[in-house]
Amino acid sequence: MNGRTLLTSLPMAVKRSELPARRSARWLGPRDVFGFIHRAALRSEGLSTKAITDRPVIGVCSSWSELVNCNLHLRGLTEAIKRGVWQAGGLPLEFPTISLGENLMKPTTMLYRNLMSMDVEETIRSNPLDAVVLLGACDKTVPAQLMGAVSVDVPAIVFTGGPMQPGCFRGKRLGTGTDLWRYTDDLRAGRMTPPEYAELEAAATPSTGHCSEMGTASTMACITEALGIALPGTAAIPAVNARRAAAAEETGRRAVELAEEGLRPSSIITVEALENAITVLAAIAGSTNAILHLIAIAGRLGLELPLQRFDDIARKTPVLTNVQPAGELLFEDIDRAGGVPALLHELGSLLHLDAPTVTGHTMRETVAAAVNHDRDVIRTLADPHKPAGGLAVLRGSLAPEGAVIKTSAASPALLNHRGRAIVFDDIEDVIARIDDPLLPVDPSSVLVLRNAGPLGAPGMPEWGMLPIPQKLLAQGVTDMVRVSDARMSGTGYGTVVLHATPESAVGGPLHAVCDGDEIELDLESRRIDLCVPAEEIQRRLAEKPLPERRYQRGYGAIYLDHVLQADAGVDFDILRRRPDEKAEDEPYGLLEGWVTGW
Repeated sequence: MNGRTLLTSLPMAVKRSELPARRSARWLGPRDVFGFIHRAALRSEGLSTKAITDRPVIGVCSSWSELVNCNLHLRGLTEAIKRGVWQAGGLPLEFPTISLGENLMKPTTMLYRNLMSMDVEETIRSNPLDAVVLLGACDKTVPAQLMGAVSVDVPAIVFTGGPMQPGCFRGKRLGTGTDLWRYTDDLRAGRMTPPEYAELEAAATPSTGHCSEMGTASTMACITEALGIALPGTAAIPAVNARRAAAAEETGRRAVELAEEGLRPSSIITVEALENAITVLAAIAGSTNAILHLIAIAGRLGLELPLQRFDDIARKTPVLTNVQPAGELLFEDIDRAGGVPALLHELGSLLHLDAPTVTGHTMRETVAAAVNHDRDVIRTLADPHKPAGGLAVLRGSLAPEGAVIKTSAASPALLNHRGRAIVFDDIEDVIARIDDPLLPVDPSSVLVLRNAGPLGAPGMPEWGMLPIPQKLLAQGVTDMVRVSDARMSGTGYGTVVLHATPESAVGGPLHAVCDGDEIELDLESRRIDLCVPAEEIQRRLAEKPLPERRYQRGYGAIYLDHVLQADAGVDFDILRRRPDEKAEDEPYGLLEGWVTGW
């Protein structure tokens, strides 16, 4: 009897209408050759048939990697999650995906966020998982995991890795990035010696965990709670605190319940939940990167989240948290003050409190008992840390489809400013000329960087916080207006206009700026304008060739073919869901369809 005869002589897969409700049972339940193969594969891992067939299967999606220092502790958290899954009667199966760390990965993790999201989506879709725990830490891992999970829409819950232990330099707690940028300026200005800078390096990152201030990782951790897709109070627990492992265990237990309840991300991340996330983003003076990630997540769900909505919500939401870079304290202080639930409690009147959450309860029920233990860390709406409008969306002749600015970390005196442009064609041009003593720059100049957007760089790196020229630093200048189609690290600060859309590389107005052109920033009017007649802008754009395509093969070529602009979240056009389209949680080709190939 040959192999084909054996297969056709055994019972074939049952019809889809007869399959059990539990998703994993479609793989593991049928008493045919395919069920045999699936169960045998797991039995080879030392699992009993009872463990395989009687329990919901919970995937633990981990971005652990030794290439990403802030994710290094995720192995221990994975074990805690799995412990919780076992306790609740589930079968935990860990799986890795690619991991993204902004420090080592070049040119930028944003180039690979969409790739990681596809990795997550297809791994979930093609395997017998009833629910999944998304375990990430560094700033692009969490949105990538969410984008992938909501695309397939299997029950999911997020657990983030927590902030690192703060460094201490000469008696002062360090913000991982924010203080680095400040001390680096001191070094360039001659106010700090190279040996002192080496001492700073040794002190800067004393543990695993993500950045210790309100960078993108901390911002995304807060946003997962605001979206209702993470357990309350889990965002800000320090990475090295034992409570984080206990919270991971609780998350594992809840994942099993989600599998049994069938509560999918699309039932939780609604328009109201997204607006709650924007409110929290404004209240924490969070990273501008979160704007791109939230738009992308919405697009994967088929929901419209226009850029203007961020400005509308920020205009009425004051900054409540006193955390770097818009404040003085660090993210671990949020945990000490009561965590994100305490912040949500203070924001109550600005939130959609009837929004559902992954707990099975509404946001109202989730935050009702929260207490703010330190109002120096988390202020009230009546006595905010900074007024409303900490984020703003700008439009004008330099960014007709929009640009963003983090006003809470900008210099108020520069928010209504007109100055002459100093133009850099790319990051190499910045490196070559920014500290040239002959650079014709003064404190009123506007530094412009182009070809740093999604296609231009490519990948839209965090190059937007252009360094202050050395000769101005020596004069005591600490901030200037800067404009680009790039992003900025959430740890960054300054009067920095970002995400100018359309970007230069596709013929956006940035492509037409010349040295000496006047640029006007008017925050009150929400304008960023190139003070050149429209006809002249169009003439320049028509005459100036666009940069050459950077990639001809591989993922880079796929990226260039499909990436969208910043106002669409820099996602791929082929990954966004149409409003009338439903998520498909089956593998491509139905399970019973596998039989027909034999």
